Amino acid sequence: MPFRYRLQKMLDFRIRKKEEQQIVVQKAKDEVVKVEQKIEKNRKDIIGTRTSMRMAEAIMMEIYDRFLKHLYEIDAKLVEEKEKAVENLNKELEKLQELEKAVKVLEKHKEKSKEAYIEEEKKEELKKLSEVAVQKHFIKNREKLEEEEAEELEKLKDRKNGNKN
Repeated sequence: MPFRYRLQKMLDFRIRKKEEQQIVVQKAKDEVVKVEQKIEKNRKDIIGTRTSMRMAEAIMMEIYDRFLKHLYEIDAKLVEEKEKAVENLNKELEKLQELEKAVKVLEKHKEKSKEAYIEEEKKEELKKLSEVAVQKHFIKNREKLEEEEAEELEKLKDRKNGNKN
């Protein structure tokens, strides 16, 4: 009979949950990358605005100042958003690690169960082989005894025939 793991459904469930969590982690990573790209774009805008400000007329300085202040506020919000995204990513990674640990525990248990099953099968096979060997031994002994009895009967017949002649 082939090996059947009694907790296979539980193992499959945990594997499925781990795979779902891996998708969530990937989305969280994508969110961090997206926010980093926004930050990088905003910083390029700040550098571009500063460069333009140096070449602008004096009348435009106040507008540039306000716009730069606005870009710095956006930068601060994006940095805060990135921190939250990184925090969320770390939280999701912790969940993933817990799920991976749960899967590993069941996989290890399955492996040990399979090893025990194989060991039990070997013992059962050895027991059957031992029984067959014992039966063969008794059959050989019985045949040997029958042969010896047949030889003794022959000798007795030969003696009787030798005494008659």
